[in-house]
Amino acid sequence: MHVTLSRLLETANTIILGKDRPIRLCICCLLARGHLLIEDVPGVGKTTLAHTLANLLGLEYQRIQFTSDLLPADIVGSSIYDADSRRFQFHPGPIFHSMILADEINRATPRAQSALLEAMEERQVTVEGRTKPLPDPFFVIATQNPYTQIGTFPLPESQLDRFLMRIELGYPDRRAERELLLGEDRRSLLSRAAVCLEMGHLIELQDNVSAIHTSRALIDYLQALLSYSRESPDYRCGLSPRAGLGLLHAAKAWCLIEGRDAVLPEDLQAVLPSVAGHRLQLANDGGNSADAIRLLLQGVPIP
Repeated sequence: MHVTLSRLLETANTIILGKDRPIRLCICCLLARGHLLIEDVPGVGKTTLAHTLANLLGLEYQRIQFTSDLLPADIVGSSIYDADSRRFQFHPGPIFHSMILADEINRATPRAQSALLEAMEERQVTVEGRTKPLPDPFFVIATQNPYTQIGTFPLPESQLDRFLMRIELGYPDRRAERELLLGEDRRSLLSRAAVCLEMGHLIELQDNVSAIHTSRALIDYLQALLSYSRESPDYRCGLSPRAGLGLLHAAKAWCLIEGRDAVLPEDLQAVLPSVAGHRLQLANDGGNSADAIRLLLQGVPIP
């Protein structure tokens, strides 16, 4: 199991250069059955990362380009009248794929955003009174540009909470960028990359995450983090029970990637910035998510 995940990470790192930790977090999010939000400037490899993971995992991949004129029917599909059969037939939208890239999600209107986020939460869509299940596994990677850029519709806190993790890729370091400039085109490398993990094995790994052992002391530490975020005057609002469950599932998935069978406090700390960073806001508006996480870790000692 660990060998398979190591091969997946190694192959992904040959295509996406200098981004080992973001790739690990992406795989961790997938194993925890969560959805991922990548917030960064255009051109740093967000789309390439999503396409790479889909290819290496053998998942049906679909990209949805979010624009201001996107409609909910463009995402979930619609019924069209068929003259031969004299009845309406449902034509599935791009949401009916195992991996969805919601590109620049904050450039669409809130109505279109809600159509995707409802599918993420329920893992099903309702069209004309009929409920249609989505594939298993079902994984959404959404990208968004910084809010300082023109033409964006910020996601409200309730919709941000639908994403298990939010990460940034950032610019590559000098060595990785030089290799990128002198090396082969990433699309060519991606087209030759072999599947590292079959879908059935992926589902098995997702099931194995739940079996990872968590001690009572680890749960005590997790509850202490949640309580501190709710009671400290440093934060506007504390972490919800959903955030607590997300932290636990993500820590288990990180533990699995590391090749262990019991969660350590270091696993919680490794995933905390990505799981809690978009859910915590400082009360004084004087810092960013990194400051909020730093205060949380400083305020809660490991038992």
